[in-house]
Amino acid sequence: MTARAPFIVGIGGTTRAGSSSEMALALALKHAAAAGAQTEAFTGAKLVQLPMYDPDPGSMTETGKHLIESLRRADGVIIASPCYHGGVSGLIKNAIDYIEEMNKDERVYLDGRSIGFIACGYGYQGPGPVLNQLRQTAHALRAWPTPLGVGVNSLVVKFKDGACEDAGIAKQIEIMAHQVVEFARHRIAAGK
Repeated sequence: MTARAPFIVGIGGTTRAGSSSEMALALALKHAAAAGAQTEAFTGAKLVQLPMYDPDPGSMTETGKHLIESLRRADGVIIASPCYHGGVSGLIKNAIDYIEEMNKDERVYLDGRSIGFIACGYGYQGPGPVLNQLRQTAHALRAWPTPLGVGVNSLVVKFKDGACEDAGIAKQIEIMAHQVVEFARHRIAAGK
């Protein structure tokens, strides 16, 4: 019997199509798919359709419902955030806030799911703090952060035609994506 393919949800990008965080997420999901995972991306175009998170059940939009249902099915998550003034962008944080809808699930929040991070900033200062913020959020959501988080200085690291022109960063994105898939496979094999 062959185990089912892991399902990995990607959340990332900005309101600008083709941002470095969106392209980095696309590359990570491409590596996850090459490792045998099924993937789904929620990028800027979808994320801007999410109103500010409101716990009132009557305020949930179709996009919000779709995000939550996908996250409930997810075996792993990859988040790629731009670095805005040393912090996670509001667009990405709002999407993460929607996970509050999973607070009463049998599998609360992202319990037991692997989660990987990419932080893209125009310089060296932003990615480190953003990776730390995302890791802290992952712990609060009961997720398992990958050992490797990827910091991208978009001043010098460029993405083009679905690839990263910096071989070192490209390899880090591949490793992180494989860590998400590998952990998800272990949990599936354990029946969790």
